[in-house]
Amino acid sequence: MRLTRGVKMALFLLVLLGMAAGYAAFKGRSWRPEEAVWPDQGALVSAADGPVAFDTLRGLGGKFVYLEASEGSTGHDIGFAQNMARARTAGLEVGAVHRFDPCQTADGQSANFVTMVPRDRELLPPAILLEDTTEHCPRHVSEAAVQSELMTLVNQIEAHTGKPVILAPSEDFEAAYGVSRRIDRQLWLTRSWIEPDYAARPWLMWTANRWYKSEAADQPLRWVVVRPL
Repeated sequence: MRLTRGVKMALFLLVLLGMAAGYAAFKGRSWRPEEAVWPDQGALVSAADGPVAFDTLRGLGGKFVYLEASEGSTGHDIGFAQNMARARTAGLEVGAVHRFDPCQTADGQSANFVTMVPRDRELLPPAILLEDTTEHCPRHVSEAAVQSELMTLVNQIEAHTGKPVILAPSEDFEAAYGVSRRIDRQLWLTRSWIEPDYAARPWLMWTANRWYKSEAADQPLRWVVVRPL
């Protein structure tokens, strides 16, 4: 079968578009916001990211790192304590993160966080990752119940740490529960390469690249910036 000139041109353009998209994705993995505009930068790290050279991360311009510590009522990050010690040795400020499970009550989740995270005034304000909705719950959980348990968890974690919680809703979680409208806490939003605008009010922190490739780790890291004052 002979291809017409128009079909050949269309195929050629498709190849060029594919190459351009691949190049953009490759370049995007190494992108992070300009330090001159965003001076406070760091990363969100878990044991799943593999070994992280925190001194290298510091050399790249990182000033802080948030470490995943606990998830729901039973999950915990086995690398939390070691990562915290190594990050501090590298001169980074450290914060602890809990992954909220909307299927579970606040009491078990806060107990899990308290077990993993010491009372330490040097830690940054704790953060709660809000990514999963109730679609995977084994039984129905109402929107009101999710909001109630989350507020209880916020209060319990704040009582333990002595610092206000930062809430980090995904776009899906924000759409489902309107966290930014209902709970008056600082926000941490996520959208790679483009500033997020899905909350009802301004954010404090931004995961600007979820796939940041650097010399600090074999796996891509989640690169985070703080809104300048």
